[in-house]
Amino acid sequence: MEFKFQPVYPIIDPEISPRPLKSLIIELARAGVSLVQLREKKSSSKQLLEDALELTELARQHGIAVIINDRTDIAWLSGAQGVHLGQEDLPVVEARRILGPNKVIGSSTHNLKQALEAEDTSADYIAVGPIFATNSKEKPDPIVEWGELREIRTKVTKPLIAIGGITTENARSLFEMGVDSVAVIRDILCARDIAGKVKKFLELTL
Repeated sequence: MEFKFQPVYPIIDPEISPRPLKSLIIELARAGVSLVQLREKKSSSKQLLEDALELTELARQHGIAVIINDRTDIAWLSGAQGVHLGQEDLPVVEARRILGPNKVIGSSTHNLKQALEAEDTSADYIAVGPIFATNSKEKPDPIVEWGELREIRTKVTKPLIAIGGITTENARSLFEMGVDSVAVIRDILCARDIAGKVKKFLELTL
């Protein structure tokens, strides 16, 4: 489906966030955020489903859509807006069969070859990274070189989301390159003023 992305795409990881889901969603809603991703790499399936159900209900009350990281089954069971798939997850075509045409599917890529492969699927957006060094993954992929990122931007027509170590201090150059949105974890979740932090990201696009 066609989905318009805001310039900032918060990723919620309960292991990183010092705030509970309810207060976090309230602050993100106050900041005008319309889409978030739930990412839990170490949780059991049971815990992830419980958190996904809680988050989708809270988010619905505040007009925020939820994307589930990796798990198409959890996205379907929780009634989330869609799923964000890594290279080791279900292929996009299979996730689409499960979720149907009206859900959002994102595809994580780490180089030009993968980005072009994702372009030929029904994925609604393509994420590329890591752009900068990140502590959010135990074994991160190699950092994407800027020359390759520029080439990806010129050859990919789907919305392009940059991810990996992105902060308000380094995001401007990504927007200037034509990236549609930046996916952010720590710089938003750990901010003292979440609404203020989101506003700073949005100001970088003006």
